[in-house]
Amino acid sequence: MTTTATVTKRAERQAGSTQGDPSLKGLILSGGKGSRLRPFTYTNAKQLVPIANKPVIFYTIEQLVETGITDIGIVVGDTGEQVAAAVGDGSRFGATISFIQQDAPLGIAHGVATARTFLGDSRFVLYLGDNFVMGGIKSYVEKFTANGSSSQILLHPVPNPEAFGIAELSDGRVTRIVEKPREPQSNLAVVGIYMFDSAIHDVITGLRPSWRGELEITDAIQGLIDREMRVDADVMDRYWIDTGKMDDMLNANRMVLSIIEPRRDGLVDEKSRVYEPVIIEAGARIEDSVLRGPIVIGRDAEIIGSYVGPNTSIDARCRIKGCRIEDSIVMEDSRIEDLHWPVVKSMIGRFVELQGGHNAGGSYSLTLGDHSRIEMPDG
Repeated sequence: MTTTATVTKRAERQAGSTQGDPSLKGLILSGGKGSRLRPFTYTNAKQLVPIANKPVIFYTIEQLVETGITDIGIVVGDTGEQVAAAVGDGSRFGATISFIQQDAPLGIAHGVATARTFLGDSRFVLYLGDNFVMGGIKSYVEKFTANGSSSQILLHPVPNPEAFGIAELSDGRVTRIVEKPREPQSNLAVVGIYMFDSAIHDVITGLRPSWRGELEITDAIQGLIDREMRVDADVMDRYWIDTGKMDDMLNANRMVLSIIEPRRDGLVDEKSRVYEPVIIEAGARIEDSVLRGPIVIGRDAEIIGSYVGPNTSIDARCRIKGCRIEDSIVMEDSRIEDLHWPVVKSMIGRFVELQGGHNAGGSYSLTLGDHSRIEMPDG
């Protein structure tokens, strides 16, 4: 696996950037095991599970590049080869990407320590690869580069603050971070996007593992506060979600599809009806079907005699025949044929084969990992 990108390419791309602070680096953590997204993560990295047919981590990289950050490190674990193969050297995003191997998932702060050589003394944006934000982070990064603080964290109101790291504020500055408090003093959760200067490295060096055996980033931020360093916070004014569970992925899929611009690059026959907004990628073929947006149909997919309803993404090379599907994610190369009951609120992995089920009645919400094969009985 490629471990670094060339210094020459990195310098060239930084020199060509016309926005942002060229000394600012990006660090994406992509080393977790994704246990909450099983069965999909048995065979693939959780950061490669798609939202609207695009891996979650691609959105993260694009948002960093949008801020002017073109030097990006990705900390990877057991699925590093998959992530590297999907992401490449970064040129498709207008960036240079280095892959940094983490021996074990021992906490977010441990991931930062693992990337110490890559980061050097640069200020950097740390972005957890399974977090998803609508509208990007450019305004927050611009504020960080201008305000001279040691750290800037992003907060989002949550209904269950006892499940998150919670920030306590005074005049816009963070006075305390409490991890999963029993009696929360606020509902402002620390989301998985952080900005730091090099002072964070000294703090992490002195950290002790938490009860979970991990080096906690919340402890590191608290360490900055205890040293009387400035830690600012912004309460986010946009949609954010940690895409750690199937329901989270479906919610994020709905959000992205809700703002798509219709595009029709594939073929739609005269018997089919299309209700916008719908994206039909090149090579896709729609026959005798109804498409009711917002939906996206991937490259070289086939939709035959079917109804594909709102909030659904069908990925590349899928074949959907004689089915009704809505509010679902169907990943690449899957075949769903001749179902006589609707599939709703489902996540269906890659290379799945699903067919049959005459007279089954009702509707089904399915969670099927890659290479699943199911044939429903007739009756």
